[in-house]
Amino acid sequence: MSSNFAVNSIRDFEFIIQEWLPTEKIFNYPQFADYYSKDDIKSVLEPVLKMCKAVIEPTNGECETHPVTFADGKVTTPPGLGPLFHKLQEEGWGTSNIDESPEAMVLPEMLHAAAWELICAGNPSLMPYILLTSGAANLIQTFGDEKLKAMFLPKMMDGTWAGTMCLTEPGAGSDVGDITSKAYPTDNPRIFKIQGNKIFITGGNNDFTENIIHLYLARIEGAKPGTSGISLFVVPKYWVNEDGSLEDNDFVNTGVEHKMGLHGSVTAALSAGENGNCRGWLLGLDPRENDGKGEGMAQMFQMMNMARMETGHMALSCISNAFANARDNAKERVQGRLMTNPKAGRVAIINHEDIKRTLMMGKAHIEAMRAMMYRVYLAFDERHRDPDPEVRKAASDLIEICTPLCKAYPSDEAWWLIGEALQSYGGYGYCEEYPLSQIARDSKIYSIWEGTNYIQAMDLLGRKMNMKGGSVFKAWVKEMADFYAANKDNEALSKEFAILGKALNSYQAMLKAVAEYSKTNISLIPLYSRRILTASAQLFCGRQILDQAILADKKAKEVGPSHFDYNFYTGKVASAKYYLHNVVPNVWAVSEIVIDGDSSALDAAVDVFEY
Repeated sequence: MSSNFAVNSIRDFEFIIQEWLPTEKIFNYPQFADYYSKDDIKSVLEPVLKMCKAVIEPTNGECETHPVTFADGKVTTPPGLGPLFHKLQEEGWGTSNIDESPEAMVLPEMLHAAAWELICAGNPSLMPYILLTSGAANLIQTFGDEKLKAMFLPKMMDGTWAGTMCLTEPGAGSDVGDITSKAYPTDNPRIFKIQGNKIFITGGNNDFTENIIHLYLARIEGAKPGTSGISLFVVPKYWVNEDGSLEDNDFVNTGVEHKMGLHGSVTAALSAGENGNCRGWLLGLDPRENDGKGEGMAQMFQMMNMARMETGHMALSCISNAFANARDNAKERVQGRLMTNPKAGRVAIINHEDIKRTLMMGKAHIEAMRAMMYRVYLAFDERHRDPDPEVRKAASDLIEICTPLCKAYPSDEAWWLIGEALQSYGGYGYCEEYPLSQIARDSKIYSIWEGTNYIQAMDLLGRKMNMKGGSVFKAWVKEMADFYAANKDNEALSKEFAILGKALNSYQAMLKAVAEYSKTNISLIPLYSRRILTASAQLFCGRQILDQAILADKKAKEVGPSHFDYNFYTGKVASAKYYLHNVVPNVWAVSEIVIDGDSSALDAAVDVFEY
């Protein structure tokens, strides 16, 4: 088994954070002003790049040679994973970055995201342990009282304890409202006895932290049915006594899933309260004192929404590493002769037309998706820290609209894009001695995690398009139309802006058809929803990468062909041109399909699938 971290440059991150995005104000926020500036990107990310190759990559190979095992109620993880988890937590790359104390030295969200994009490319199996610990700690930080914060946060922040989110049950996956886990009152109004079973719990057990703090959804007796009656509990693997000592909490791991990828990441089945002694702390209001309504789902969405961003970002990191490996292989492998000069002898395959197309396809997708995601990460910093309420509101609106796009689009495209990178290897790509097999298998879960991409699509069409009477979504589309109108006469990119303009017109026509279907044939909306989400993301990515191309074209002309950055800038322009000419036309293809309204899949009887 071959594992390889092949990403060799942070230049695109520097371009995004130092040159493209308006990050000066972010670095001037009080939390960052004394520690960082936009000139520090290289000093922050270059050590991470080196660490990924020297320290993290070897643990990724271990995930295949020493995968997670389960015996006698205990899991065993790859030997290097635990030490690496603690190293990253202790050195500030993990959960401590959510620390809200005034003296905390934390990174801006966009810069932290860049570091984690590299780290995930080094070992995707590692990511869930830290990201879920961070998400669980953030929920306690937001919704817990001072006692719970003091009890759990310090040891979660430093990595002594891990954390998870516990939603899925054997009979309730996407239908979270159908969970059967129960919570029973005790003498302490904040402590409940928990009873139930959870499955597919990522990071649900490990062998390298002293405790695991589960954020567990259950229903208190007397609460309403469905999602409105669900509450959220802090349920530790080991109960934490008042003096800080730990004792058994009747919360056991009953098995682990045997997955096609991410073999170093534990996916556990858990049983709470088999002996009637599993305890958990209630976060938020008691439904019995709140008209039967629990706050669990609203609270959990804070963790889930960030996890959705991170899931899409992990998919992007796998795509990036796959194409970096494909590039290196194409530079080294000599095979065939050029059609334009067959007598010149054999050449490295990177010179062949189809390989150049494959690599440009990867480069363009990676840079377009990255532009989309970091535009949104900037908004996270603005929403959290900007003193202007209007800036915070605009940032929040962008995050709401774009979260399903950022989760679903990279994770949907990852499978086939990595397949194309693998294809460039020829037969070698299909062999386990080469790294693309593992990357492909690891990446597939991302389109399923945190709500399948159909759920993301229905979130976009059902909720996000109708926020505040549809005004937020209309403003999002208008911003793209305004960008087009302001730049359509750009001489260097006139053809590409013409494509963006055509895509915008087609997209708006498609939205009119969707609005009509909501009145006349609503079943067509879920039928087309995933393709509409893809088209939405491609349109937004096209807008972002064209914005980058305007800047890159200007910079290339300024520095000239002899400058070391000239190829970087002209490469950015080439990526934008490829994406607009080869990807964005799918927007009007989807529009035509939606407007046509073919319902053959719905009209067919279910029995036709027997043949």
